[in-house]
Amino acid sequence: MSYRSVFRPGLFDGRTVVVTGGGSGIGRCTAHEIASLGAHVVITGRKQEKIDTVKGEIEAAGRTCETHTFDIREEVQVKEAVAKIVAKNGRIDGLFNNAGGQFPSPAADLSAKGFDVVVRNNLTGGFLVSREVYVQSMREHGGSIVNMTADYRNGFPTMVHTGAARAGMANLTMTLAYEWAVSGVRVNSVAPGWIASSGMDTYTGAFKEQIPKLKGHCPLGRLGTESEVSAIVCFLLSDASAYITGTEFRVDGGVPLANRSVDLPATDKSQPFNGFHLAKTPKVLGG
Repeated sequence: MSYRSVFRPGLFDGRTVVVTGGGSGIGRCTAHEIASLGAHVVITGRKQEKIDTVKGEIEAAGRTCETHTFDIREEVQVKEAVAKIVAKNGRIDGLFNNAGGQFPSPAADLSAKGFDVVVRNNLTGGFLVSREVYVQSMREHGGSIVNMTADYRNGFPTMVHTGAARAGMANLTMTLAYEWAVSGVRVNSVAPGWIASSGMDTYTGAFKEQIPKLKGHCPLGRLGTESEVSAIVCFLLSDASAYITGTEFRVDGGVPLANRSVDLPATDKSQPFNGFHLAKTPKVLGG
């Protein structure tokens, strides 16, 4: 069995695409889809075991993959890793800045260190990887960069650090899109809402208890799938989006549209798309 993408086979033939944080969740799913469409996918992460596992999955499906272990928050490590990728493959055609992470905390209880760690994870790291991919490769031949943001539009209670970082990434996306257009480089971002991904199982306590209730606040009446995020990433990496840059695409089921003066009717009419053959329901949702 292999990935069941909605895109045509061979879409990314001959291209090298980097996926940071490719060892789990949305990154793992997207790496599989990109590889299934013909790209040589490069997955990165901080834990070699996790990305090696995904590499094995992709190769078992008859596709090619390589791995690089480094911390996106560390400038020297980023420079060296990108240099190795370019040296081995000749160029980088696409980048999905997916790596990141956060933890729940009321703003009043959050230390400066905790705030800084999450901002470096979700903003600084994405900037460093983007800059090096541009300087070391894309400036010469163009390419497409897709950044990960989130549903931060109405604030981000208990997640003030990642809300600030993700909003910053959306603004960074627009700036890089303008500055790097001269080189034929497009930069866009994807903003997932509540996605049923393995990351949900990393939370504990009161935050974890709220996860099964989230679909009741979504107009479509369900959570999203990793495949539904991966599909928009693949579109933005493809030639079909050649005139799209500096834009953020929401994959959130309409949650930010909520109006407290109107009751949200329950529905089961929205059918999820799931093309990922290895997808599993998070344990917190009964998987």
